Amino acid sequence: MDDHFGEQVAARYDESSAAMFEPDVVGPAVDLLAELADGGRALEFGIGTGRIALPLARRGVPVHGIDLSQAMVDRLRAKPGGDGIDVTLGDFATTRVDGSFSVAYLVFNTIMNLTTQAEQVACFTNAATHLAPGGCFVIEVGVPDLRSLPPGQTMVPFQRSSTRWAFDHYDVATQQMSSNYLEVIDGRGEYRSIPFRYVWPAELDLMAQLAGLRLRHRWTDWTRTPFTHESRKHVSVWEKPAA
Repeated sequence: MDDHFGEQVAARYDESSAAMFEPDVVGPAVDLLAELADGGRALEFGIGTGRIALPLARRGVPVHGIDLSQAMVDRLRAKPGGDGIDVTLGDFATTRVDGSFSVAYLVFNTIMNLTTQAEQVACFTNAATHLAPGGCFVIEVGVPDLRSLPPGQTMVPFQRSSTRWAFDHYDVATQQMSSNYLEVIDGRGEYRSIPFRYVWPAELDLMAQLAGLRLRHRWTDWTRTPFTHESRKHVSVWEKPAA
């Protein structure tokens, strides 16, 4: 997995994702993860700048993080409480840390940063290896937005302002996609593209089965809204059998 979250991205990450840091977004996620931790430890794959880890730690849950980006982890470290969270640098699909955990989690579409099916399968195996019996692996990810693609179209715009434009590009033959950003900063245009592999809920369930996990819950969001055919994303919880 390549690091697409270097210094240039990390420096503006919290600001560019400000809506995801709002209390009404973070709070329900932390509530559910703290409930699943149930007094145990939590492992965050792709901990980033600590959007979820910091408030979860303030709830008394010991959090360990894995992240490929030193620049993102540096931002975490600079925040109040950031120096109290253990972080291991590495690819969360394969990096191992000591001990076992009650809950492992991967939020905000980050499973798609693994751009091959083999890497995504390895991620589930890695999560299962770290979980104690009865522990849970939680993923928050969008449902592929292919219904927005009319015949012949491969791009879906999702952001537009006077200084920032963004669109997703899909290859439905390979499940490859990319999010592309054009932004005007200090009078200069900047472009960046981040590759992803989109993945279906049923495909994730099969990956979980291969790792010895079973689906416990699937909701539309962290507030446990029922998942339906109209859901644009899902929060799924797979459990490692207790015996």
